[in-house]
Amino acid sequence: MDQSAPLSVSCDVTLPIVEDGGLPKPRLLEQVRNAIRLKHYSIRTEHAYIDWIRRYIFFHNKKHPSEMDARHITAFLTDLAVNKKVTSSTQNQALCALVFLYREVLNRELGQFTDLAYAKRPAKLPVVYTRDEVKAILIQLEGTTWIMGQLLYGAGLRLMECLRLRVKDVDFGFKQIVVRDGKGHKDRVTMLPEIVIEPLKRHMQKVKHAHDKDLSEGFGMVYLPYALERKYPNANREWGWQYVFPADKRSVDPRSGTEQRHHVTEGVLQRAVKMAIRASGITKPGSCHSLRHSFATHLLEAGYDIRTVQELLGHNDVSTTMIYTHVLNRGGKGVVSPSDRLFSTEGQRD
Repeated sequence: MDQSAPLSVSCDVTLPIVEDGGLPKPRLLEQVRNAIRLKHYSIRTEHAYIDWIRRYIFFHNKKHPSEMDARHITAFLTDLAVNKKVTSSTQNQALCALVFLYREVLNRELGQFTDLAYAKRPAKLPVVYTRDEVKAILIQLEGTTWIMGQLLYGAGLRLMECLRLRVKDVDFGFKQIVVRDGKGHKDRVTMLPEIVIEPLKRHMQKVKHAHDKDLSEGFGMVYLPYALERKYPNANREWGWQYVFPADKRSVDPRSGTEQRHHVTEGVLQRAVKMAIRASGITKPGSCHSLRHSFATHLLEAGYDIRTVQELLGHNDVSTTMIYTHVLNRGGKGVVSPSDRLFSTEGQRD
């Protein structure tokens, strides 16, 4: 059965349940969607969880999840790992979606799923570029992607933190950026690189002009998190709430149904960085996140305190930041190769 096909029939195979108030109980996927939004999960998480739950139901021939147990979950995850050969992170995401379904929607205690285990993620060191390699990559970028690339490396922003940056969170006076609701729903402050200040100001003038044009055409709205739109009805049209890197065209918000201007999609910057890496002739594999890895490593290499770097990165635990010290070890725990010692005294072989 094609698990990627759209769900043509309701997951609730029975008729809608009528509650005491006389209103029909929402179908299963609608209940999941409501539970996700109640917890303020992102739209990306909502789409991912709904998709995994849909696949789970199709895998078991549209059997209702309430009629299944841990054995069915294990069978689904095993199929993903053995037959679909998905990565451990993908398998864990599927498990998170199913745990959310049973715990938050079907009210099944997690104790009933004691045999479930998250896939062990392989221990991998982050890809870090040297300063010369970073320079070679960034000079391949132009315009808006150059500014975004500089913020990934020069401020240590994650990809989505950069794309979701709001005008009000860029402080030119203090030369800092306030990252709102980052990973783990935390706020933090990081630096605004000097080199990007003037280009960013010019870029934001163009964005302001486009926003004014949207307002004159009766639009100019932007997505606001949580209940801010109800609390401040006009805030979604204010300049300070607009995205620093907006999309070229307006789009319809999938939750509210209003036409507004969202931020640029992540693929724009991801493709630009990939092309820049290729054009620079660097064979080392990497991505947008490698620029953030390089930011952390180069700060530690320059002698900055690891706690300071931890705060700039927004890590919960300093042990996460410690992984960047591997570059400072300079090859196998800082040990000098005996070959280098030998030839340093006897001379190198031609």
